[in-house]
Amino acid sequence: MHADSLGAEARLDQLADELIASCQLFHSRGWVPATGGNFSARLDEQHLLITASGVHKGELTRADFMIVDVDGKALEAGRKSSYETGLHTQLYRRDPAIRSVLHVHSIANTVLSRRHPLIRLTGYELMKILPGIVEPSVTVDIPVFGNDQDIDRLSRQVDAKMMEPSRMPAYLIAGHGLYTWGGSVREARHRLEALEFMFECELWNER
Repeated sequence: MHADSLGAEARLDQLADELIASCQLFHSRGWVPATGGNFSARLDEQHLLITASGVHKGELTRADFMIVDVDGKALEAGRKSSYETGLHTQLYRRDPAIRSVLHVHSIANTVLSRRHPLIRLTGYELMKILPGIVEPSVTVDIPVFGNDQDIDRLSRQVDAKMMEPSRMPAYLIAGHGLYTWGGSVREARHRLEALEFMFECELWNER
């Protein structure tokens, strides 16, 4: 086996292991019940590693990941990725700096996204984990999109929103869950944890 092939295989395994560790953490917190959620990481400019359809996120192994291209086409015949793969590929095509996309279904983000057209965050110290935020006094709006089962149409809506001047670090799908991303699996995980903490605070404030 050539050195390049060995390097690519080692990188694939490393990314899979990082995603597995993140999924186990999220499952322990109740954010990915059963087979809910999906997770990916960029392998190169044209390919990404993503969780296969129907796998339990608290019990992932390396075999539960598959490779698709940036248009969502699977490289392995007979394997099926999540129907939401198009939401991942839209983000990778939109911004080359994105290296990982994470999607969870927490109670807080699900309930809040059913109640509000957007989630407005301000005053939280953890906001400084989000891109471009240096002061917790800044206001950040997390948009909420309708739970459209037409993923192509939904991804176009997200793409149009990302072209607006205001920079969004994440988005919600009503009654469904949170999508966030980062320049690495680690960065995306940190942003997701920060957002989920703030969502829980928001939900408590409404009680």
